[in-house]
Amino acid sequence: MSQVWTTPHRPTPVDAVVALPGSKSITARALVLAALADGPSRLGRPLRARDTELMAAGLRALGVRIDDDGASPDTDWLVTPGELRGPAEVDAGLAGTVLRFLPPVAALAAGPVRLDGDPRLHERPNAGLVAALRDLGVEVDDGGRGRAPFTVHGTGRVRGGPVTVDASESSQIVSGLLLAAARFDEGLDLTPAGGVPSMPHVEMTVVALREHGVDVTATGRGWRVAPGPVAARDRVVEPDLSNAAPFLAAALVTGGRVTVPDWPEVTTQPGAQLDRLLGEMGADVQRAPGGLQVTGTGTIAPLVADLGEVGELTPVLAALCALADGTSRLTGIGHLRGHETDRLQALDEVLSAVGARVEQLPDGLVVTPGPPRPALVDSYADHRMVHAAAVLGLAVDGVRVSGPEAVTKTLPDFRERWDGMLGATAGVGS
Repeated sequence: MSQVWTTPHRPTPVDAVVALPGSKSITARALVLAALADGPSRLGRPLRARDTELMAAGLRALGVRIDDDGASPDTDWLVTPGELRGPAEVDAGLAGTVLRFLPPVAALAAGPVRLDGDPRLHERPNAGLVAALRDLGVEVDDGGRGRAPFTVHGTGRVRGGPVTVDASESSQIVSGLLLAAARFDEGLDLTPAGGVPSMPHVEMTVVALREHGVDVTATGRGWRVAPGPVAARDRVVEPDLSNAAPFLAAALVTGGRVTVPDWPEVTTQPGAQLDRLLGEMGADVQRAPGGLQVTGTGTIAPLVADLGEVGELTPVLAALCALADGTSRLTGIGHLRGHETDRLQALDEVLSAVGARVEQLPDGLVVTPGPPRPALVDSYADHRMVHAAAVLGLAVDGVRVSGPEAVTKTLPDFRERWDGMLGATAGVGS
């Protein structure tokens, strides 16, 4: 039976320092590259959450050795590449990274690899990746659905070469192909068909490849990866800046101050745009010696923005828009309909439940605040929707969210960290 979380209400300013674990996006890429590398690697401060544990388990199923270096939850991972092989079963859960990063790796395995996951995973679009793998000579049995479950029949090698990819529904399709491309016989010359959402995530992939010695270049059409070894590299994962969003938003809602330590000076994470976006919404944002510091100024300004590059920040930003002093317009996020849930529909329902007026656009939302009211809202098994509900609950007394356990996807102890920031104790019922 799903839990119900009564989100804490906070009418007074918060003043807290909130440390966060490693980035999910960087952890996922580091695991894949370490698995394909020419020797063992150490991955320091990896995110230990459902998505990354599923990634590690999927790689183990393919023959990669991944060991814990110690007993603590934030211990390092030691990754030792092995001969990729099937038959294997990969559980992707609801993780888009597993859904789209592991099939190109599975194509390099000798034997069939079947990928499945949660029921909602069957609705997440993946036809672009399946079609690209087939164009590269890989046999994929998906029953004509272009979605999970499907089986990749690897032969131990992939021809590679030129390929045109429809990645309009997820940049992860591009990243998944690029991550494995150096191990293809001819490398990869990838041309996207149409637009690619969340381009910072592709840039993150390109940077990670270069850090591992892979020759990857941007072309006028897309990206070219030369065939060759993937160098083993030890690395420490920087904090997850997208998971910082609800905590920093708490400063705006309460008129308080929140600092996230170890905020990187230079990063490829889309969450790095939080300083600009929260500043546009009225926050005072400063680079403090200890990290990024956000201070609320007593008002929340409406936001008019194209969030196409930072779609994962939309739920928290939309929650702030429901508490702002005017109408907001968020665009460029039509692809969010294919995430853990249809996030535009889910946000419409959640924000409307607490009193806002919401208009759905083909590629976004128009949010107009209204008289706040308590509500029981659904998480839709989506961690970002739990974050949005927590932000709303700071200002609206009586917000309850069913299925808060969805946060295990990327930040298992989110509620404990939230309560620690607020110095509050929230009740959980069944």
